[in-house]
Order: sequence, then C-alpha cells, then structure tokens
Amino acid sequence: MTRAITEIDIVIRLCLAFAGGGIIGFERSFRRQVAGLRTHILIALGAASLMLLSIWLPQNFTEKIGDPGRIAAQVVSGIGFLGAGAIIRLGSNIRGLTTAASLWLTAAIGLTIGAGMYVTAITAEILALVTLIVLHKVENKLFPDDWVKKENSK
Repeated sequence: MTRAITEIDIVIRLCLAFAGGGIIGFERSFRRQVAGLRTHILIALGAASLMLLSIWLPQNFTEKIGDPGRIAAQVVSGIGFLGAGAIIRLGSNIRGLTTAASLWLTAAIGLTIGAGMYVTAITAEILALVTLIVLHKVENKLFPDDWVKKENSK
C-alpha cells in the first residue's frame, strides 16, 4: 500500500517539475526555438499536476472512480497536438521536430516527477541534455550545414 500524498509532497514535486521543465526550456530558448523556457515549464507543471491528481483521486475517494492512469494517458496523447504546432514545413525542409520531441519529453518528465519517480525523471533530464547539447555539437561536426544544403539542392 502506498502512503498518501501530503501537501509537502505536492509542493516538492511541482517545484521539481518547474526545474525540470526549465532546464530543457532554457536550452530550447538558448537555441531560439519557438517553444522555449516558459512553454516547457508550463508543460512540466501541467503534467506533474495531472499525475498528482491521478494519484490523489483514488486515495481520497472510496467509491470506484475508474483507472487513475487514464489522466496520464491523456497527457501523452494530448501533448502531441501541442507538439504538432511546433513543427513547420519550409519548402523541402521541416523544422521544429526536436522542439516537438522536447515538449513531449518534458510532459513525460512532469508525469514521472508527479508520480514521485525522481530517479527516472533525473535520468531522463540528463539524457535529454546530452541529446540536445552534446549530440547537437557532434551532429554539427559530422553533418555540417553546408553539406546538408548541398544534399538538399540535388
């Protein structure tokens, strides 16, 4: 049996979601992407809040209220609509896929923090930063912009 979520748990989890969304959002803002700091923070906070609600409902209502995982599932599918808005097609180029993916990941991190899965959230956060910062530099070395432009013009 899990212990009931306390108000201090809620505050800690929401603050961690704020930080988790902020870290990824800062990187996106630094790269001048359309969805930046505030967007990522709001998504992480919203996802964490909904996960907390998913946990809180069955703990506070004795009658059967359904599957608490449904709210989290709706976050996962619903964030796709927001991510789709970040994807832009410019001629033969598509921009915003990484931003859309970072929005989706930020929602997942918010859900894991809301569920109290801190190790999962921290690991995902670190791997996301490695992907967005370190692999971006590796990718630029292996595939310079002029090479991409030459390949697209053929």
